[in-house]
Amino acid sequence: MLFIVNWTALPSVNRSAAERFLQTGGAPPEGIKMIGRWHGIGSIRGFAVCETDDIEAMARWAHEWADIFSMDVLPAVTDEQAGKMLMEFAQRQ
Repeated sequence: MLFIVNWTALPSVNRSAAERFLQTGGAPPEGIKMIGRWHGIGSIRGFAVCETDDIEAMARWAHEWADIFSMDVLPAVTDEQAGKMLMEFAQRQ
């Protein structure tokens, strides 16, 4: 299953967030494959796209960073999956 992970932090944690990222690489725990990660320019915001079937691993990862970031973890679908659902919906109308 795919997830979009958005994070935001206050400027007051900028240094500690940077230090932790440099120490750990921000890698997800075992069981989560990070497809990509992007950082906002001039802010402490960003998002990642990850894949896992282990929702507990995703929750652990969010919890590991909860002291620094506010995180939103959203289930996601691909264009192909969304298109299939839209076609099925249209056929029922």
